[in-house]
Amino acid sequence: MKNNKRFWLIAMFLTLAAFLAACSGSDGDASKDDSSTDDSKDSATAEGEPQKGGTMVYGIDAPPEGLFNSAFYGIATDAEVIGLFDEALIDYNEKLEPQPNVASWTTEDNKVFNFKFKEGVKWHNGEELTVNDWVFAFETIASPDYDGPRYSNVQTIEGAEAFRSGKADTISGVEVVNDHEINITFDEARVNNLTNLWPYPLPESVLGDVPVAEMSASEWVRTTPIGIGPFKVDKIVPGESVELSRFDEYWNGDVNLDKIIVRVIDNSSVVGALQNGDVDMISLQPVSGPEVEPLENVDIITYPGLSYYYVGFKLGKFDNAKQTISEELPKYQSKELRQAMMYAINRQEWADAFFFGYAKVVNKPVPTSHWNAADDSDLNTYDYDPEKAKELLDAAGYVDTNGDGFREDPNGDEFVVKFSHYATGNPTFEPRAQAITQYWEEVGIQSELEMVEVNLYYEMLEKDDPSMETFFGGWSTGSDPDPSATWKADQLWNYTRYNNPEADKLLDDALNIDIVGTDQQKRADLYIEWQKIVNEEVPMLYIAELEEIVALNKRVGGTEYDVSGSNSPAKWFVKK
Repeated sequence: MKNNKRFWLIAMFLTLAAFLAACSGSDGDASKDDSSTDDSKDSATAEGEPQKGGTMVYGIDAPPEGLFNSAFYGIATDAEVIGLFDEALIDYNEKLEPQPNVASWTTEDNKVFNFKFKEGVKWHNGEELTVNDWVFAFETIASPDYDGPRYSNVQTIEGAEAFRSGKADTISGVEVVNDHEINITFDEARVNNLTNLWPYPLPESVLGDVPVAEMSASEWVRTTPIGIGPFKVDKIVPGESVELSRFDEYWNGDVNLDKIIVRVIDNSSVVGALQNGDVDMISLQPVSGPEVEPLENVDIITYPGLSYYYVGFKLGKFDNAKQTISEELPKYQSKELRQAMMYAINRQEWADAFFFGYAKVVNKPVPTSHWNAADDSDLNTYDYDPEKAKELLDAAGYVDTNGDGFREDPNGDEFVVKFSHYATGNPTFEPRAQAITQYWEEVGIQSELEMVEVNLYYEMLEKDDPSMETFFGGWSTGSDPDPSATWKADQLWNYTRYNNPEADKLLDDALNIDIVGTDQQKRADLYIEWQKIVNEEVPMLYIAELEEIVALNKRVGGTEYDVSGSNSPAKWFVKK
């Protein structure tokens, strides 16, 4: 039978109490009157001029999967490590506008681009970066043996499809002019050809002899990665730590720190580690915010996020070789069922309970920080309404026919929602997942929760594992707001397998320079029409969007944050 509605909240408080007790430092009673939450975009915690030398301890709260290359990684902790030793050819400013970094570019028609690389940029093995390393990255990602998720970032280069299908030995749209200049032609002029283009070269001198099918498992990706960033990797202890040291041949000026040590900090130990000075910098889970805010030796920095959380429905199966949805799954095809499950969730209550003021309810899959986000006045806001949820379920034929308190499906068969959530060391994940299932049970939808180890979770999603019917997920959108890579029917990362040609056409039109030209408002209008469709059809339940939270020891300086992320770690320093 149905569980008590507030059981999850009580369980949450009990779990949180145990968690916070474990987090407390040795004296356990930090002052409450020195909250130093900082909403500004920029921050340099330590005062004075940058200092040279020293070691920073950088915390991550979950073990990396160990895919330390941008072409292959899939989870955030791997990306955090990569960001310390590698960097993209193109940078972005606080308006999410592309800026030259290693590469600069010109184009007259948004179809053909000329790129020029800075000379003298070195890989960590001493080899000079050339445009051939970028070509090598394109051909690796376009290879049919590539097992990573970045194909959408090279797919639009002219000839990429022919290369992937084996009809061509090279990608015809890629023309090397010399070691530092390259022309790239896309299959058509699009507004976002530049921002969608894969911006990370691969070191051909290191990976050139490794078969593409074996790259993601190779030592060059797992234990001895190299990049062109300000720090080089010295040592990796899988699942525990990564040691990096200053790269003296870094191309873009001085590097302040001697070393950065990345250390996995269990969530239950984060507050104590910050209080005791055992970690200098860490992206903070909202649950830790209230306990970290009073610490006198730590500042909390928040900045606008580009991520949102959702509950997805598996509506089909994907054939990755053919890049198409190959099968429709019937269980969650009813729009009324999905809408009812949305109305049943008190998202504001849920966000307040589990994100501690660092999140707000969202009604579309575009974070409000982006210029193309639809206003809620144009959307159904799905305010918490369990009675409306029951009406929708009744009308759609989901009724209790055997008197057990739970609804059967329209055929009269038992109906159980199987809900999956990833598991890490964060003790709030299971209570927050239980809370969602209990909201559903309050309107008569029987539910089963499965917590899945995080390093298996997204692989199971990508492969449409039949055990995952509904699932909790989060997306961080890129600097370009186009959602095609996670929503179109021909994309692997469209985890719900949502298939709506009308919606796909709107996304295509929003990139078509013949339709929108250079008028950003025309482009935004098309994205808003697309958001109206996916808001109505709810192939996923949009739950909340987050602020980014970073905890910094006050001895750390030189950091800056905006919606595009942090500045280069080359600028960071520690006060001795």
